[in-house]
Amino acid sequence: MTCLSAEPLDAIIVGAGFSGLYMLHRLRTAGLCARLFEAGSGVGGTWFWNRYPGARCDIESLEYSYSFSEELTREWRWSERYASQPEILRYLDYVADRFDLRRDISLDTNVTSAVFDERTNLWTVQTDRHAPASARFCIMATGCLSIPKAPEYPGLENFGGKCYQTARWPHDGVDFTGRNVGVIGTGSSGIQSIPIIARQAAHLYVFQRTPSFSVPARNAPLPAETIDDWNANGPAYREKARSSYLGINHVDPVDRPSLGCSGAERRRAYEERWERGGFSLLGTFNDLLISPEANETAADFVRSKIREIVRDPSVAEKLAPRQYPIGAKRMCVDTDYYTAFNRENVTLVDLRETPIQAITPSGIRTSDCEYRLDSLVFATGFDAMTGALSRIDIRGRGGVSLKEKWAAGPRTYLGLAVAGFPNLFTVTGPGSPSVLSNMVLSIEQHVEWITGCLTAMKSRNVSAIEATPEAEMAWVEHVNEVASDTIFPLANSWYVGANVPGKPRVFMPYIGGVAAYRQKCDDVAANNYAGFAILAHATRFCAANSRP
Repeated sequence: MTCLSAEPLDAIIVGAGFSGLYMLHRLRTAGLCARLFEAGSGVGGTWFWNRYPGARCDIESLEYSYSFSEELTREWRWSERYASQPEILRYLDYVADRFDLRRDISLDTNVTSAVFDERTNLWTVQTDRHAPASARFCIMATGCLSIPKAPEYPGLENFGGKCYQTARWPHDGVDFTGRNVGVIGTGSSGIQSIPIIARQAAHLYVFQRTPSFSVPARNAPLPAETIDDWNANGPAYREKARSSYLGINHVDPVDRPSLGCSGAERRRAYEERWERGGFSLLGTFNDLLISPEANETAADFVRSKIREIVRDPSVAEKLAPRQYPIGAKRMCVDTDYYTAFNRENVTLVDLRETPIQAITPSGIRTSDCEYRLDSLVFATGFDAMTGALSRIDIRGRGGVSLKEKWAAGPRTYLGLAVAGFPNLFTVTGPGSPSVLSNMVLSIEQHVEWITGCLTAMKSRNVSAIEATPEAEMAWVEHVNEVASDTIFPLANSWYVGANVPGKPRVFMPYIGGVAAYRQKCDDVAANNYAGFAILAHATRFCAANSRP
């Protein structure tokens, strides 16, 4: 039975990516009635929108997948170590069909507002397509990297060629053959797309403001024996990840400090991790994320590898980051990124030396010269973690908007709830490990915690549950205190909103670790939802008459 009724739903979910799909499945399984609204014309969230050349996950496929169903794990066979965007999207489409989720999903539907009614303790959600819907609970599964940062360059409207944004790539692809192409941005999407565009374009100009640390993915087809081992031992591997710091097994952290080793020992250890590929480099030693001195040994190693790969010494130095510690911005995982700059048809333009002055009808003018271009690609990142939420007019008690409450930076309790916004939950919101972890693992933990909370509230006839201001304040202080003991605040990254002009500079993820965070959430639930205020009186849940 589809959950469509004049009566209030138990829950409304916003977003049909990894978070929203699993949230819908879990609520149904718990006997609750939910409806999901999704802006895209298909499910998949960020993997529906980000179709740029080379788009690929930077977490290994076997780990970047759901763990809730052993049958699903056995049925789906990943083809590569790091799954590409098309394969991840096929996986999420398969999940939506496998668990019959589509009947409760409204696609092509933008949520414009969500308003809490203090008289009824219900949320009313307005969209651009349907009549308002109401529900006891509102769950924002809007994703951490959902809203692209719009390019802001004078004269852009006058450009006579074609413009593309990596986060909103045409679904039928783009052929750059014979074109002069400019790519602005060298974060993850730029680093993944540049080698592929370089193989097509007549000439590619890469406009770089701040270089990124990137390590080789060592991507390859997944051997059958690796898949068989995962299928046989997956539960143990998953549990190991849940008990780890980043929730990623392939980081494989070693419990020894860099500064306690000789230079030769460090070099051998880094070389082994470089050959292994991926984020494993950050697990080489246990002090890389807390000691600037130790971190510099890893940063210097990566800079030395860049100099080995890039033949032009001046280009290599421009590509070698020196402005921040390695890992303080999200480290990138690439295939042939640095070697792309050895191609005769690739030119690196250092915007620190020659900044962009304007987009012209025929290309880009810097302080040095004008580059004639047929196409422009903006790989300029996202309004991370809060962007999607700030686009919706979310109003809690007293009509206060979430955007207003977060004017000085996001404030949450556990990244799950916000004081003054009863019955509102955020999946992997600010103040949770989210982007500093395996996102799918963290999503599952949040979805399962929220489901447990909602079923507990239903069994107790609870009308409203809300984070207390005191608990929220204490958690925000804890998040900041833990971050201050690491290298993360030493970079102007999207972790602190530095890529969006005017956005408050606040360190948004929780860096205390996946295992510690999970234990904290479990303790809160076990202690009668400590830190939450609960209003209980007779409440009717609509799911009693619906089939989960």
